[in-house]
Amino acid sequence: MVMRLGLRSRILLFFVAIAAGATGALGLGLWGAYHHAATPEVVEALLQVAAVGSAGMFAIVGCIWLLFDRHLARPIEAIASAMRARAHAKVEQEIDHHEVRYLGDLAAAASMTTAALSETRNALAETVARETARLSADNQKLAQLLADVPPAVLLCTGRHHLAFYNSSAQEMLATAEIPVCLGRSLFDYLSDGAPRSAYQRLVEMNTPDAILEFVCTAPRRRRLAGRMRLTGGTGHDAGAYVLTLRDVTEEVAACARRDVLLSDVFLTIRPAIEALKESAHRLEVASGDGGEALIMRDIIGLEHAVQALEPRFEACQADGWPMAWVDASELAHQVRSELSVSGIVVDIDADALAARCNMPDIVSLFAHLARQIAQDRVVRKFVFSVREFQAEGRASLEWGGPALSVGLLQQWLRKPADDQSPAPDAILRAHRTTLSSSFREGRPSLSMSLQQVKKLQPVPARLPRTVTYDFELLSLPRYDRIAEARLDDLAYVVFDTETTGLFPERGDEIVQIAAVRIVNGKRVEGETFETLVNPGRRIPAASSAVHRITDTMVEDAPGAADVVRRFHRFCEGAVLVAHNAPFDMEFLYRRENELRISFANPILDTVLLSAVVFGRQQAHTLDALCQRLGVSLTEAVRHTAMGDAVATADAFLRLQAIIAGRGLERLGDLLAEVYRHRKLVPGSPPEVTRAMKSRLAPHSKQRRFHPTRHARGA
Repeated sequence: MVMRLGLRSRILLFFVAIAAGATGALGLGLWGAYHHAATPEVVEALLQVAAVGSAGMFAIVGCIWLLFDRHLARPIEAIASAMRARAHAKVEQEIDHHEVRYLGDLAAAASMTTAALSETRNALAETVARETARLSADNQKLAQLLADVPPAVLLCTGRHHLAFYNSSAQEMLATAEIPVCLGRSLFDYLSDGAPRSAYQRLVEMNTPDAILEFVCTAPRRRRLAGRMRLTGGTGHDAGAYVLTLRDVTEEVAACARRDVLLSDVFLTIRPAIEALKESAHRLEVASGDGGEALIMRDIIGLEHAVQALEPRFEACQADGWPMAWVDASELAHQVRSELSVSGIVVDIDADALAARCNMPDIVSLFAHLARQIAQDRVVRKFVFSVREFQAEGRASLEWGGPALSVGLLQQWLRKPADDQSPAPDAILRAHRTTLSSSFREGRPSLSMSLQQVKKLQPVPARLPRTVTYDFELLSLPRYDRIAEARLDDLAYVVFDTETTGLFPERGDEIVQIAAVRIVNGKRVEGETFETLVNPGRRIPAASSAVHRITDTMVEDAPGAADVVRRFHRFCEGAVLVAHNAPFDMEFLYRRENELRISFANPILDTVLLSAVVFGRQQAHTLDALCQRLGVSLTEAVRHTAMGDAVATADAFLRLQAIIAGRGLERLGDLLAEVYRHRKLVPGSPPEVTRAMKSRLAPHSKQRRFHPTRHARGA
């Protein structure tokens, strides 16, 4: 009840309580006096005293309350209201100090608090506006990039409704009757069979990052090659998927026209050659003068030329036809799924193979043959298998019942399954194969060879699925002298090595090297360099105990020269950063003459940066530095090249922020400050330090240096 009263009411109750208490105390005193002298005169006097005293106390307490209310309670409420107004209504003007002049420093403190709140709010609003503008610009650029991507890109929900599409998808799928719209079903634009079947297989496979490819039809009788992958999101719709589509109508039609043309050429030339040979032979017999022998020689030469062209013709028949590596099990499942619609039962059997083929066309071929056999031979059950056979794959369709005649089979092969599918014989030609009829265990079968097969490789547990971008790089300046470059504008390669020992001059070598890139003040997750190195010598047990790398692990690793060359390419255009850099750099410097390269990059050492920030008296080991900066470096990754490189990179970013706060924002200023602490680097003899300094010197004169020039490769 009391808590619901206002401040002034509660103060009033406080003073009422004081007045009541004082009156009670006065009454108690008078009552005691009355018992000691109970004469009428005394009683009358006591009553007068009580009345006057009570009135006086009430008057005094009331006056004090009025002053307290006017100069304390009301100003406190005014300050509270003013602070609330500035907190919620974005009032900017200063609090009126005259009204609250009796509150001492409270008014000034409240003014400072509200001013700080206003500044913080304005700064936050500016930051939010700036970041919102940046995100909006990034989104616009990403939208422009996706809009310019030639394939159609669609994001669909688990119920096959469109949640995203680019302009290529709109152009490819829209018709005059049905425009492409968010929320519409995918099957308003594509044939239902192949995409739905591919989606069901992806869901059934339950394999992260699995990808299925298929060919489907779209409006205007076009054929589209599709690529589907589940997004694997953790939101409400875990069945969402990304679909990319490419129009292959013209490719398939061009391949078909080319195949027909080449087939006609060979089918026309060979009979003509045979006729010419026969005519030349008759002329030679009739005349006997030998001139016809020359004609025969030319004809035979032409025949040999045609024979030489035939393998090339067979090889090019599959060129341009949309092919992909397909899981044999997936191929078998697609055949069974296609025929189940017609009520035909198919048992499947597939080896662990991947075959390079056009899966939708192969499925169409065998589904077409199975339907024809079921109709002609009244067969409702088949066995479809894909097995390895003499370094090839063999896809077979078996059934129980009478075999097929050659004439009937050829008739079926010339007849397309539907108006939107190529003829079966065209599919066979595209795959450079034929269909053979045979018996297996007393059952008739039709088989075709799949010439390009390989053992099925397991899908990695996790595939990289990121888009790397930083549009702020578009606005970074170019510097005539690298020493003038701002630290945030530079690209860095932070690296670490593990070695066989501590003495490169005695033959010790690198056994592992890893590096990460920092661009625009952020460590780029996908841009890394990591490899084991075969040192060409045994790894001492003492070294293996530290970095846990053994001779067996590096047995098949590339040699040091190859790795250093690749690392040099990875580092181009970047500042090198390492912890105790002279030690790591010495292993790289000693390969320069052999490989005819030069590590002329600027070099920063986090040992020296730590000394700049924390002073020379502190410990500057990587463990101490990470602990001081709050960087995680667990024992599991300590003394692994990548673990130490990541920790060094994170520590460097925090050191850079501290250094910037001290006014060292340019590379030249930082290098000058770092050079004063050069003697702190353990094992850094003067000649190494001088070598490092000499390698930095040319950069001070380098022209038109772009700080974020990416390495050409790792």
